[in-house]
Amino acid sequence: MKITQVRTHAYEIKLNRAISDANDPVGFDHMPMLAVWLDTDVGVTGIALSSPGARNQIHSFVNELLVGRDPRGVRGHWKRMMDAAFKGGNRGLVNGAISAIDIALWDLKAKLNGEPLWKTLGSSTRKVRAYVSDIGIGLSDEALRQLYEGMAAKGVNAGKIKVGLDQDADFRRIEIMHDALSRSGKTPIMMIDSNEYWSPKQAIRHIREFERSYDLFWAEEPARRWDVAGLRKVSASISAAVSTGENLDDISEFKPIIAGEAADVIQIGQKTGGITGMLMVADLAYAFDLPISLMNCAAHHMAHVAAALPNHNMMECAMLGRSDGLIGQHSIEDGWITLSDRPGLGIEFDMARLEQLSTAPSGNARAGSWGRRRGAGLVEIPPDEVEERGEE
Repeated sequence: MKITQVRTHAYEIKLNRAISDANDPVGFDHMPMLAVWLDTDVGVTGIALSSPGARNQIHSFVNELLVGRDPRGVRGHWKRMMDAAFKGGNRGLVNGAISAIDIALWDLKAKLNGEPLWKTLGSSTRKVRAYVSDIGIGLSDEALRQLYEGMAAKGVNAGKIKVGLDQDADFRRIEIMHDALSRSGKTPIMMIDSNEYWSPKQAIRHIREFERSYDLFWAEEPARRWDVAGLRKVSASISAAVSTGENLDDISEFKPIIAGEAADVIQIGQKTGGITGMLMVADLAYAFDLPISLMNCAAHHMAHVAAALPNHNMMECAMLGRSDGLIGQHSIEDGWITLSDRPGLGIEFDMARLEQLSTAPSGNARAGSWGRRRGAGLVEIPPDEVEERGEE
């Protein structure tokens, strides 16, 4: 059994709401995507989702390192790619390529086993606890209410909301989330996310104010992702847990955060070196008795990994409409993501739909990242001065 080739197809989807945070309050609602297929000589194909920017590197890694090899040695192939990237570093688009190929290999391995990936990864359950995330600081109050009430109707009682620009507005939005999640019939579990917008001292001051009124489960990225001392200071100064990790690429970046007691919840996702990288970071966190939380993704397909982790608490569900162009879905029932029995990741690409999505790109799509807003961590710009200063 051998890997024969890799195929890719770029397309663009329109999200059902704009992604925005304190660094970019306007945000964007178009996202470029890359479908990846890893073919074998036995007619079985593994798939993954990536960014079009990683396309050349994906083809380079597969053609130079993997074609002609048995696809089942997934961890060995991951190490081979990591070694090839050693001098330049496995960051950015290189990391995106390694992650996509690794996921396609795991999907392929599970399909060859004739079972869903959660079984191949050793999970004894198909259920993963879910939480809902707005990912939209620019959303109207009514849109927020509809989002959280819609998920509460599915039994989800945990939610996360973007904060950081305007404390009065933050309080109002947190209250909307709290009241909407209460409709689940369960006690709301609430998190906030400031996306590295604050300095540690700013974070402590704001979060303490929130905690006068609300019991927060965690505060996400209250300081820069690499700021071990700052994150530790925040964690020691508030009642909520500090979570971070979504913007770290490699286990070497998690090591000082964990060893330095700078985070209470470790976040991982597709960009954490693919599934193999996620498993390694989760094991490291487990050694320090730290819980793991998985980031959101299209069709919740990374929930397979969450199901296999003994220290996973709950997975983010953004409900952004990124399943356009995909066949297959993992449902949310009574507050849990319920993984299907479909082999592999449980999703496939709809080629007819991908062709439609790739014929008319909007030209204003983003791959999902933006810069840090001017003044972040230094001085707080009043909300009514934002437009005046040209920040939007």
